[in-house]
Parts: sequence; structure tokens; C-alpha cells
Amino acid sequence: MQTLQTIPTLRQILATHRREGRRIALVPTMGNLHEGHLALVTSARQRADVVVASIFVNPLQFGPHEDLEAYPRTLAEDQQKLEAAGCDLLFAPDTTTTVYPRGLEAQTRVCVPEVSEGLCGGARPGHFDGVATIVTMLFNLVQPDLACFGEKDYQQLAVIRRLVTDLHVPVEIVGVPIVRAEDGLALSSRNGYLDAERRALAPRLHHTLADLKVALEAGGPVTPTLEAGIARLRAAGFEPDYLELRATDLGPVTATTRDVVLLAAARLGPTRLIDNLTLTLPR
Repeated sequence: MQTLQTIPTLRQILATHRREGRRIALVPTMGNLHEGHLALVTSARQRADVVVASIFVNPLQFGPHEDLEAYPRTLAEDQQKLEAAGCDLLFAPDTTTTVYPRGLEAQTRVCVPEVSEGLCGGARPGHFDGVATIVTMLFNLVQPDLACFGEKDYQQLAVIRRLVTDLHVPVEIVGVPIVRAEDGLALSSRNGYLDAERRALAPRLHHTLADLKVALEAGGPVTPTLEAGIARLRAAGFEPDYLELRATDLGPVTATTRDVVLLAAARLGPTRLIDNLTLTLPR
């Protein structure tokens, strides 16, 4: 696996692969990789001739009081994991100015309206503008045939799908199912912030969603079911940001909507956890 730090080198190498007709897949990450990220690489490997991963802790998607400086940087370990998973190229710019040479304030930004609003977009203003901007930039730099994103970040995936559709970007977006620990906790880089006591409590977020799914698929009333879920999370020690039922495109649930997604974000101490489950409402 080659690790590249500059944009000209990345473009030069990819131009050769493109001329030779190879199918290219992109896996964007912020590093501190776990099995969920590696599942993205595996999915990309199955679909393409050349797999490109990126590692860049993107300051544009962090709010003023979020954990940008504390976010783990584990490049050496990440390189080993990516190579073992079958990654061919790693783009890991060594400075922020490589990506944002004019600085963050002067940077052109991409905004995806509607689907970015509410849920995590409501709790983290500007977050999805930062995500959409860096993803658009990576699409321009790599020009992949396809890109893989995890379904754990359901709203992020929806934002990227809308971005590609609205801007006519010729990239196939592949959603990869959530990878979970044996106790059900969705794998996340932020799980490392949990102490032992909170790590033992964290799977209750998934267990609550699973029980709500059963209740809703059995015809339980939506609002009381969600209210009961919020109460249950609070009783377990969580501070819920939201617990919502949306259509799978993140639009509102109407009387005729059947395919839906149950989405939650909750804090456990200083750590913010997210999870989701898709389900089908009864007729």
C-alpha cells in the first residue's frame, strides 16, 4: 500500500490507473480505524480494482466546542490495518493547508439543504456543510467510480446521496451495514472515550431501539412508543439528543409510509453515541 501526502502525487498515480481502465473505489475516513471502517474497505475491494482510502481529521465539520484537538490520530496503526484489509492507496495529507490552502474562513463550502437539517444537523450546526465540502473535494481529487460509507452515520449517508444526485456527480454511493460489538454497540471511534462503567451501559442504546422496532412493527402508536424510549434511555443514564422515526429518505412519516428508520443520538457522560435501525410499519 502506498501512502500519499500531496494532491499532485495522488492525481498522478490515479491518472495512470484511470488510463488503464481500472475501476476505482474511495473510502473516506478520519482515521482511528476500527472494524467498521475496515468493512468499508472490504466492500470497496469487492467492487473495484483499486481501493483508495483517505485519512483526514476535517476541522470544517467540528463545532467550536467539539473534540477536534482530542480526536485520536493513529496513522501508523491505521496504515497497518488498511494494508491488511486490501487497501491500495492511502491519501493522508500531513497538514490542513494541503486541503484548505486559503484557510477555513475563506474556503468555498457545499451545503445540502433539507436532508442536513434536524437530527445531528440540528445538534451540530454546520457539521454537514463540513462533511459535504470535504467529500465533494475528495470526489474531485480521486474521481472514483464508487465510494463506500457506513450506515451507522445514516444522516451523513443521506446527505452524500443527495449531494451526488443534485450535483450530478458520477459516483456510485455504496451504503455498508453497521458493524457492531458482540453486545450490540455500534462500532465508533468515539467509543474509545467511554470508561469501563459507561462502556457497559452503552449497548442499552441499541437494545432500546431494537425493542422499539418490535413495538412499532407490531402496530404500536408512534408518539407514545418514542416517548417511552426516551424515558428508558434517561433512566439508563443517557441524555438523549433525539429519538425520531423518519422515512428512509429522512422525510416525514405519513399515513402511507411503510419503510422507515428509527434514529437516535444520546450522550453518555461526555460521549455522544448515535445508532439507527430500519423497519417496516404495518399496513
